[in-house]
Amino acid sequence: MKQYAFFALIFLIAPVFSQEPPSIQSRSAILLDAATGATLFTKNENEKIPPASLAKVMTMHIALSQVDAGNASLDELVPLPQETWWGSQPPRSSLMFLADGQRATLRELLLGLAIPSGNDAAVAVALRFAPSVDAFVGLMNQEAKRLGLDNTVFTEPSGVSEYNMTTAAEFAAFCKYYLESHPMSLIDYHSVGKFDYPKAENMPEGARANPGTVTQYNHNYLLGRVDGVDGIKTGYIDEAGYNIALTARRDDTRFIAVILGAPAVKNGADIRDEDGRVLLEWAFSHFRTIRPSVGALENVRVWKGKRKFVKIALGESAEWTAPAERGRELRFEIRLNEPIIAPCYAGGAAGNLVFSDSLGELRTIKLVFTENIERGGFFKRFWDSICLFFKVALKKLS
Repeated sequence: MKQYAFFALIFLIAPVFSQEPPSIQSRSAILLDAATGATLFTKNENEKIPPASLAKVMTMHIALSQVDAGNASLDELVPLPQETWWGSQPPRSSLMFLADGQRATLRELLLGLAIPSGNDAAVAVALRFAPSVDAFVGLMNQEAKRLGLDNTVFTEPSGVSEYNMTTAAEFAAFCKYYLESHPMSLIDYHSVGKFDYPKAENMPEGARANPGTVTQYNHNYLLGRVDGVDGIKTGYIDEAGYNIALTARRDDTRFIAVILGAPAVKNGADIRDEDGRVLLEWAFSHFRTIRPSVGALENVRVWKGKRKFVKIALGESAEWTAPAERGRELRFEIRLNEPIIAPCYAGGAAGNLVFSDSLGELRTIKLVFTENIERGGFFKRFWDSICLFFKVALKKLS
């Protein structure tokens, strides 16, 4: 639990870059680099707002995690009791149109969550992984707590309730984790344009000739309209307004934007989508993710130890977010804390790896020892002391 709470904390205190940020109409928003977590834009990012159907991303996360753990199969048939049927859902619900006698696989239910945003699909998934909807909500809140999302709470799995709550900052942190945990979800679910259900195979034998298939389209209208957009989820309830968790990739850079509280008016979805488009275009125009290739680092000389060399490695990720015009001709230099004298301990500081381009230094990444080197015996230490003395003297003379 502490590991993921720490991850969330690191994200929440990530530095904010300033590059003439755009103006948006929605109440709350945040935009970050999906690889590094660097925060590039914020507006009231800690304001508590109901997520609406963005809650379904947590519902999908619970299901996909169970599949990854081998506790479920995407192709298994999921029971559809009466409380999952479309007629049992609250008024004005988005629906997959589950009904009496139908058959649906877990994969189809996940598509029903991602594309038409079916509240009926959310209930069916919840009952697949818990004995009751309330028990499944307990799993959702347990996972939010594990990830350190202290202001995110759920009361049901579809997002229809105004008592579900999150912030743009916390939901963006969750989306980052979700994409890292389920990288194929964008291809398999969130970027799929349309969904047909029920098909003949979903119906009882006597109804297969006329299944009454309904074709519904992804509610994320930026798919195919803004370059690189491939997810994640939209949402709306009166109490929240229009929400979206948005992601796009161009070349080696992916951004995540969470926008909450676009006005609950007739053109509110258009306002939300324009805010999303503006944020993404601004981000791709001003920033990029740099992923340098460093390769294996050579062992370095250690003095007065039982061994002459010690292994080193990067002490943090080599990826970082930089202004779009920087890092095109990247080079790096190893600067060791010389002389390195035993004892050395795994995780201890060995020096820095400094990246530069034609405009100067860009990024410094710490280097650490990856093994322990104990002190050598008396004669080893004595001899290395003499060698170091002459090494330093010759360096000064040169």
